[in-house]
Amino acid sequence: MLAQATGIYRERPAAGPLSDHFDCAWVHRLPASQTRTILVVPDGSIDLQWLGGALRIAGPDREPQTEALAPGAIVVGFRFRPGHAAAWLGLAATEMLNRRIPLDEIWGREASRLAEEVSAARGVADLVQRLERGLARRAAGRAPSRGSFQAAYQLLAEGAPPGKALIPWLAEELALSERTLRRRFGKAFGYGPKSLERILRFQRFLALLRGAGPRSLAGLAAAVGYADQAHLTRESRRLAGGTPGELAVLLAGREFAGPL
Repeated sequence: MLAQATGIYRERPAAGPLSDHFDCAWVHRLPASQTRTILVVPDGSIDLQWLGGALRIAGPDREPQTEALAPGAIVVGFRFRPGHAAAWLGLAATEMLNRRIPLDEIWGREASRLAEEVSAARGVADLVQRLERGLARRAAGRAPSRGSFQAAYQLLAEGAPPGKALIPWLAEELALSERTLRRRFGKAFGYGPKSLERILRFQRFLALLRGAGPRSLAGLAAAVGYADQAHLTRESRRLAGGTPGELAVLLAGREFAGPL
């Protein structure tokens, strides 16, 4: 089951000092009826998550990841701003690629104390607030990560101009050499510009698909920059384990995100 097609997902922007480091806080509540094996589609992000009484780091993912979750499982996440996770965690994104890492392996006792504090929460809202307070303590006095990562991510999220070779165009926009660009991308995102472009283009397709109505798949493919519908189908199988038509059925009528 595609993660975006099951349960209830809600998010809101990160608040206060956390907004310098995190894009949003989110909650995904799975159905209570049965154990779910879900497929998580790569989205170019890294999340700090609370699941099953423990904290972990998830992503970045290059390929779709499967996870078996208990009935009614609740996952709470804080999504790092692009390029910020490495500085916060002291770990290059390449070392987190396609992994789910217990936070105490990175932060040690500090992660254990935060997990104990969060475990005492009464309800999801209290849990989110406790996590937020704990992360805010760590953020105190920490300057936002500097550099061109946010700009690079935004450029790729919008897509390269038609006819432009990706790497030279991006290097020129960011005033970096191509060699420096590739090296910094690995540390910040876990993979190079072409992989991130592919992932973000597919995310643009999913966003349009959820609100497309009767629009054709060929039209959606062209709108987000695929060469043709066959190109979209290949990428859909690679990144989401199914065809665009299958995804359209799964996501039909679903509200992906509402207020948390």
